[in-house]
Amino acid sequence: MLYIVGTPIGNLKDITLRALETLKNADAVACEDTRRTLALLNAYDIKKPLVSYHKFNEKECGEKLLRRLQAGENIALVSDAGMPLISDPGAALVRMLIENGVKFTVVPGPTAFVSALALGGLDCSRFCFLGFLPEKKAEREALLKKYKNAEDTLVFYCAPHDVKQTVSALYAALGERRAAAVREITKMHEERLEFQLSEGIPGEPRGEYVLLVEGAKARENPLNALSEKEHIAHYLAEGMSKKDALKAAARDRGVSKSSLYKYTLDE
Repeated sequence: MLYIVGTPIGNLKDITLRALETLKNADAVACEDTRRTLALLNAYDIKKPLVSYHKFNEKECGEKLLRRLQAGENIALVSDAGMPLISDPGAALVRMLIENGVKFTVVPGPTAFVSALALGGLDCSRFCFLGFLPEKKAEREALLKKYKNAEDTLVFYCAPHDVKQTVSALYAALGERRAAAVREITKMHEERLEFQLSEGIPGEPRGEYVLLVEGAKARENPLNALSEKEHIAHYLAEGMSKKDALKAAARDRGVSKSSLYKYTLDE
């Protein structure tokens, strides 16, 4: 049987007892980067043969793994971090097993985007996970156009060298939205950054990011089409105090009052 095993996304202690048992009992471990997986196995004194299985050899290596499974071996499939198949290799192998009637199961474990949703501070009740955006501009724009009016929180994966370009692409396609970037999840330098898409992500990008973008529903209020200053001025004109106008505008836009305070300084 093939065991699809979830592994830690950062902190090596975030591994289940069942995952450890599965790795110990497997005849071999198929993994993306043998160095990354070896570090995990060494941490728990597990000695197993490693098979390099990644996106560049999925078909060839998958056929070899299939033959080993058909011969009666138990193989654990892991990715560098988190759940295999989720923006990681493995889907081609699973399809191959289905077509050949070979058994497989999952050993649940951490997933970066779920942890990011818990940390992000945006709506978690409904979300749409889109993973990494396509590299080609036309494909990226076509994908984002499909989800522009989605009311769910949109979730993306992004490498540090792509994060500023990705945020710019999101702003161009979706317009102004509240967003949060979560990085280094479960690690020493875990960080959550909240920002408006027009502002871009603050600071120098480091580490792998999960980007969360609010859904379209929060933007249906026509006042949100105004600039921040005009939005606050609307409530001031209705007779509200500066404090109450700021609070009302922040509620409409789904942002913190502190982020809008600078637009009242010259009032």
